[in-house]
Amino acid sequence: MILTFTLAGIVLIGVLGFVGRRKPVADLAEWTVGGRRFGALTMWFLQAGEVFTTFTFLGMAGLAFSGGVAAMYALPYVPIAYVVLFFLAKRLWTLGKERGYLTQGDFLEDRFSSRTLGTLSAVLGVIFVLPYLQLQITGLGLIVRLVTGDNASGTLSMVAGSVLIVAFVLWAGLRGVAATSYFKDGIMLVALVVLIIAVPTHFAGGIPAVFHKIEQLHPEKLIVHSGANDHVWFVTSMLVSAIGVGLMTLPHSWPALMSARDPKVLRRNYTWMPVYELCLLLPMVIGFAAIVVVPKGSDPNGVLLTLSKDALPGWVTGIVVVAATATAMVPAAGILIGISSLVARNIVRVRSGRKQFWINHGTVVLASTLALVLGIFRPDLLANLLLLTYSGSVQLAPANLLGFLRRVPVGKGPVFAGLIAGELVVIWLTFVDTHLVGTVNVGLVGLAVNVVVLGLAVVVERFVVSASAKEAA
Repeated sequence: MILTFTLAGIVLIGVLGFVGRRKPVADLAEWTVGGRRFGALTMWFLQAGEVFTTFTFLGMAGLAFSGGVAAMYALPYVPIAYVVLFFLAKRLWTLGKERGYLTQGDFLEDRFSSRTLGTLSAVLGVIFVLPYLQLQITGLGLIVRLVTGDNASGTLSMVAGSVLIVAFVLWAGLRGVAATSYFKDGIMLVALVVLIIAVPTHFAGGIPAVFHKIEQLHPEKLIVHSGANDHVWFVTSMLVSAIGVGLMTLPHSWPALMSARDPKVLRRNYTWMPVYELCLLLPMVIGFAAIVVVPKGSDPNGVLLTLSKDALPGWVTGIVVVAATATAMVPAAGILIGISSLVARNIVRVRSGRKQFWINHGTVVLASTLALVLGIFRPDLLANLLLLTYSGSVQLAPANLLGFLRRVPVGKGPVFAGLIAGELVVIWLTFVDTHLVGTVNVGLVGLAVNVVVLGLAVVVERFVVSASAKEAA
């Protein structure tokens, strides 16, 4: 029954994606940013869809189960980022409208007058986000495998989901993502409300009873304690996430922002969306309930579905699984648009709009196929690179921030130097000397080096220019 529900849900999401296209897509701008005509409601679900992914639905419950209240680092960073975007979004949207930006690479290339910087940022964006795409595809198979206990059904769901994602993304572009986002957020909220009532009641007698039992049996889970998720990890992870979201360093967040009808739509969203982010608490409560019920050492990512199977009838669990599936498919579609647009606009450069369109579509097929194949045969291959998704992409924050200014105060050279230094530090601390900075988020360390090198390079550049000017005089 659950597998039937899941496959039906996957097909429904695909159909909704197809319906999102109202007329033939004329060009890459229409496909990538919906012609810049989306209103407040569509923008709401598009931007919320970037936050509520498989990680949010299953991962937040898992993090609460393994780390306790440390999971709450995710609550403050999005509202903080939206405060920043409330002031920056108008500037960014206006520049995008006037200068024709579709990607982060377009923005950096134009603001710093450097095709090389645009290409480098695009390459880094693809490298950092591709593992995130695989995470969504792999998560889709994990969801089905957890509730059915059958590896074959998990693989079947991954294949079916990937094919439908590619199909509706190619057909409808960002409009397809928008159409599926309505369904995704609606069914996700229904599933979370059902779970937040049923699971604590079934296993402990209610939410207060869950926390009372944790206080008695596992009091350390109710404080941020020493270990992998200590106070330093909490604060630095929150800061890196807030900077990354607030300064638009993840490439797949650009098409959604650029698709707005006008800046008022964006400001209205950024005013109210922090309230919506409180929904992150719901899967966390399920994770706390798992602390009382699920044996220590169990797979954290599976606790939400495990408790759902035990507490709910099969058909209701099927709805929960469809909701979880939607949190994988819809963000995957948005990530594909971000990756393919970077490749077509900033990496493989062709003058013909038609060729650019074909490169874009070919990248959609290639990227999704790669994510699917790796998800089935080598799910661990990109696992380490996933550690770089946020800590690596946040190194673009200084460049983006300088680009937002009315007059860019530095040249491309210092920005290059800072960006490369920051990335090298992050790679070193992630793969080579993993204990050098303890529980400090390596993205923040890299960012500090990035800013220092950028500042020193500016000083050197100005000294050289001044010396050259004196020689010429």
